[in-house]
Amino acid sequence: MPEFIKHDSTNSSSRSSQTYIVLTAFLSLFALVGFAFYGLPFFFDFMTREYGWSRTFVTSGNALGKLLVGPLFGFIAGWLIDKYGPRKLMMAGVLMMAAALIGLGFARSPGLFYLFYIFNALGYVCGGPLPCQVLISRWFDKNRGKAMGIAYLGIGAGGAIVPLIAASFEKNYGWHYSLAALGVLVILIAFPMVFFIKGSNPAVSSQVAHEPAVPVRNILTNRNFYLLAIGSMCAIGVVGGVNQHLKLFLRDLDFSQTQAAHVISLVLLSSLVGRVLMGWLADIFPRKYVMILIYTIVGATIPLLLITDFPGRIYIFALIFGIGLGGDYMIIPLMAGDLFGIRALGRTMGIILVADGVAESMFPMLLGRLHDIHGNYTLGFTILICVAAAGALIVSLLPIKKAS
Repeated sequence: MPEFIKHDSTNSSSRSSQTYIVLTAFLSLFALVGFAFYGLPFFFDFMTREYGWSRTFVTSGNALGKLLVGPLFGFIAGWLIDKYGPRKLMMAGVLMMAAALIGLGFARSPGLFYLFYIFNALGYVCGGPLPCQVLISRWFDKNRGKAMGIAYLGIGAGGAIVPLIAASFEKNYGWHYSLAALGVLVILIAFPMVFFIKGSNPAVSSQVAHEPAVPVRNILTNRNFYLLAIGSMCAIGVVGGVNQHLKLFLRDLDFSQTQAAHVISLVLLSSLVGRVLMGWLADIFPRKYVMILIYTIVGATIPLLLITDFPGRIYIFALIFGIGLGGDYMIIPLMAGDLFGIRALGRTMGIILVADGVAESMFPMLLGRLHDIHGNYTLGFTILICVAAAGALIVSLLPIKKAS
């Protein structure tokens, strides 16, 4: 076979495989983050009404799961992915997340509630952003930002659709069966594509193989690691606090279930724009500046929830906040890859995602507690604004790394 034909065939096969990888990551994030993470808060007000649980309690399940699973398993998961690849861990994650949603639909006791939230955290670690980030990084080089942005559209798409599906299911079958149905959908959407994942891009694998091995000790003694971890904790904590309390906040404003679902969907639809836009910018400009922009957008929109109401206030917030939300999770692995290389990305992000998971779980609990004490979100949202500003300031101390 002539060399140019062989080369063309190889490129065509590689492009086809890359498309499959992006679609697989898209559907995994669609189901395990869009459906599960953004779908669960839709059911919090049903739990508070039916079981008499406080806002602090219903947001504590995520905190307990992340605090137990993250420190114990986050780094191990990253090491396993670096060594053996993401496929098997992703399949296990899909099944555990489905079990969590089905179980939470019928968990009437605090013990069962916490047990299934542990499964939720395990599913998130094994099948969510961490393995998807490594999967894409092993298949893409120069267009990694765009590929990551497209894959992360799955979070926004799933998160935008899930409130509408959940509201429809709840209206017809009750919230218990609605939540269980989401668990079944997670398996149907994510598992088949993950099952047929194959290897990695030979060109990227060769490049990674020539990267110098970065010992974990070197990462943990690097100042930039802590700046990235703490800065990302600030932003992830802020968006986690807003997301998990948004429907409860809207209920305080007397929004109906349908109206609340539309607002939440708008946030996630807007995040689709944010993911593509920030992924595109991350391939053009130093990622540090893109990260600062994202954190600024997140912090600057929260005051809209505190000012005097005016027509369209909540929808303006949803539109702008969603753009910042879209880039928030996606920019962190891109920055980590710049700072520490692809070869150590699983271990690096395994540790950072543990830290982010702690922030993402503790801030909603803090907001819930402050609301239980004061009866409103004024102090809680003010704290979130300050934390977002602190995150942007910390990230500004990172070195400039131009996208390759």
